[in-house]
Amino acid sequence: MCKNNVPAADAKLKGAAAASTVLKTISKSELASHNTPHSAWCAVHSTDASGKYTGGHVVLDITSFASKHPGGDLILLAAGKDASVLFETYHPRGVPHSLVKKLQIGVMEKGAYENSFYSWDSDFYKVLKQRVCERIEEKGLQRRGSGEILIKALFLLAGFWYSLYHMYTQTNFTNAAIASISMGIFAAMIGVNIQHDGNHGAFAKSKFINKFAGWTFDMIGGSAFTWELQHMLGHHPYTNVLDEVEHKRKEDEGVDCKLEEKDQESDPDVFSSFPLMRMHPLHEVSWFHRYQHIYAPFLFALMTLAKVFQQDFEIVLTGKLYHIDAAVRYGSIWNVMRFWSMKIITMFYMLGLPIYFHGAAKGVGLFVIGHLAAGELLATMFIVNHVIEGVSYGHKGVTNDEGVKVAKPATIMGDTPMERTREQLMNGKADKSTVPSVPFDDWAAVQCQTSVNWSSGSWFWNHFSGGLSHQIEHHLFPSICHTNYCYIQEVVQKTCEEYGVPYQTESSLYVAYGKMLNHLKFLGRTKQL
Repeated sequence: MCKNNVPAADAKLKGAAAASTVLKTISKSELASHNTPHSAWCAVHSTDASGKYTGGHVVLDITSFASKHPGGDLILLAAGKDASVLFETYHPRGVPHSLVKKLQIGVMEKGAYENSFYSWDSDFYKVLKQRVCERIEEKGLQRRGSGEILIKALFLLAGFWYSLYHMYTQTNFTNAAIASISMGIFAAMIGVNIQHDGNHGAFAKSKFINKFAGWTFDMIGGSAFTWELQHMLGHHPYTNVLDEVEHKRKEDEGVDCKLEEKDQESDPDVFSSFPLMRMHPLHEVSWFHRYQHIYAPFLFALMTLAKVFQQDFEIVLTGKLYHIDAAVRYGSIWNVMRFWSMKIITMFYMLGLPIYFHGAAKGVGLFVIGHLAAGELLATMFIVNHVIEGVSYGHKGVTNDEGVKVAKPATIMGDTPMERTREQLMNGKADKSTVPSVPFDDWAAVQCQTSVNWSSGSWFWNHFSGGLSHQIEHHLFPSICHTNYCYIQEVVQKTCEEYGVPYQTESSLYVAYGKMLNHLKFLGRTKQL
């Protein structure tokens, strides 16, 4: 929500350093000012000697460390904000306490992030991370990179350029259009299988290879920087969460917060298509939403065109993506130069050359055909993971009659599936005290409530979708190469069952797609949860 009141300062370090040590107390506004590649500070939650979270946050200066970071400049995405989710999810084996102390320059003011939607009190995620790492070691797998993903990447890259070449050289327009469709499909597969892992730092052990893999998104016409901002700073940490107070203020008063006042805990994926599509129950219902389940598949095809020609340029020109400050990437002149140079280069070989070989009308037509194929395939595999029957949504800023925060994800029907799974687990135990406690707002538990798998355990569909079929595993472990998901899926599901955390999986993409359309139909007809 909009932040106008600054909490009182507390100069005592909580948890991460000795009690007698006094460090600089840093406000949220000061932290936010260090949000560029040239001056990068971030906050992460602190722990006591036993590893329990204290509720406080330490501040790290990661500016110089970025060049030494094993994951490369991926760490700079954390600049200027509370990076606790990134800190936890990208380091399943943990971060040495000595390194945190070395980078620490201060402590956040008391209560700086007390309004977070999430809780970190449970051991659910800690146990899950430990078990998944053990399974990877048992199987002799690499956490980042694999021979499988390298072979697949070479095939997809060859397919893309081969299809593009044939699109140029086919004299028959029908054959050229088929080549364009093939090019679009290969582009989509590059997006989910190569750039996705590359930008998550999971394609390879080498940060340079990861950077190249991430760059392939620029190669197919998009912008890896834009993708990082929306996907890694918005969607992944705060899946299906929307700030109800900020949303209501904008809706009722027509007043939007300044960028520096905006709450970072909102998922841009659930409102980026609004008002054309209503994908979150907090949004207002319009008359045309009654038909969104009918026109949605046609809009899906326009996804990549919208990103390439609207979103990418808007972000680099305005310096923001909705509530996300883009300075972490576009605060560097080199990154800005890369953006513009790649846009020019890709427009030359994806639009200019088709026009040269086939004429203006047919050349533009081939360009559009390729994008429609890519957009349809990408959107189909993405949307079924979070906008589907049974999935939950988070509403930040909700309080009960006593003014106490309510952070409990709920479906569009108003129920919380985790209540049922916890109750079922309790009823099956003679001694209910043996059931481990997990809050509804536990970060990892929320990811399981807001994400849905399809074809779980399938090696083929895992490879085809770039791991999107194992969306729960991907959201819990974004830094693990997607080729491992079918091997760790069983561990994740069994741990969820042990803790009474929902684990929703559909039998196939076809079934998931049908339930997604039914879900959109219902969202188009009702306002309240």
